[in-house]
Amino acid sequence: MSNTYVAIMAGGVGSRFWPGSREAKPKQFLDMMGVGKSLLRLTFERFLPLCPASNIFVVTNAAYKDLVKEQIPELTDNQILCEPSRNNTAPCVAYTSFKLEQLNPNATFVIAPSDHIILKESAFLEKVSAGIEFASQNDALVTLGIEPSRPDTGYGYIQFEPEMSSPNLHKVRRFAEKPSLDKAIEFVESKEYLWNAGIFIWSVASILKAFKDHSPDIYSILEAGKTVYNTPDEQEFINRLYPTTPNISVDFAIMEKATNVYTIPAEFGWSDLGTWASLYAECEKDDYNNVKQAGKTLLMDAKNNLIRSSNPEKLIVIKDLDNYIIVDEEDVLMIYPKSKEQEIKQVTAAVKEGFQGGYL
Repeated sequence: MSNTYVAIMAGGVGSRFWPGSREAKPKQFLDMMGVGKSLLRLTFERFLPLCPASNIFVVTNAAYKDLVKEQIPELTDNQILCEPSRNNTAPCVAYTSFKLEQLNPNATFVIAPSDHIILKESAFLEKVSAGIEFASQNDALVTLGIEPSRPDTGYGYIQFEPEMSSPNLHKVRRFAEKPSLDKAIEFVESKEYLWNAGIFIWSVASILKAFKDHSPDIYSILEAGKTVYNTPDEQEFINRLYPTTPNISVDFAIMEKATNVYTIPAEFGWSDLGTWASLYAECEKDDYNNVKQAGKTLLMDAKNNLIRSSNPEKLIVIKDLDNYIIVDEEDVLMIYPKSKEQEIKQVTAAVKEGFQGGYL
């Protein structure tokens, strides 16, 4: 266990969850499930059976450092990696890898998003533990693949070799980008594809070798700081050089190029909680299929709605609404058809233009 680490990625802005998620406090810092804990806190607690709190790190935007400290007081400042710029996941993974290598060159770590829902936590930990065991003993890049429950066009897919490489693990044949519906149906029917959950497991030696081989620009920029990681000079180095790294995902930079990629098929009640509709799907509903995350509601002939209010004392009265998202924040009220929620990202762009960046 002493060589096992966890890194939680918590730097996103969650624009598809506007107006609940804001630039100053994105969705990972919110109680999206109505359970009294933020998504970040839930993610942190999920990993505690795997390793001690001292081995869990959070990678976030520098603007959110205080929010992370407030929600996870167990962390020291050195366990919060502060990115000065948003450069996608590849630089984030490389930075974490160099930092952990300096602490423990024998480290194997899980790196996972902070805003996913996992309902079957024991099944999740079982699969992660299998991945850690394999990655700690082999030069392997392991990803958890979710067994698809439907032909979804919103996820990337992983095609795997049918024969097992070891218990639970299959060699990855290729990664496929978000498909058309016809392709998604084909993928699911073939039983050779999994959803790409963006949860990775590897040793620091394997992932740094992969960066050196497949993304030498990121490697060379961040390798220059080897002597300053976990020292008082680390942040100054990162502030200066991190913004010069390419803006690219770890999928494109490493996973699609490497030949030592393996996947563990899994089913543990996973949702990437990317949109209001995905939140609606995961939450408990009343007799009329309404999700109510509000203190006081009076609903008449209202069904299939998501109703969320930040003010538990405000009475919300709704009549004759079907299949809507209603989000009531202190300064914004949004009433939007659930069927058109993919437009919300464009709505935030219009708000930015029309209100000089206010309300975001």
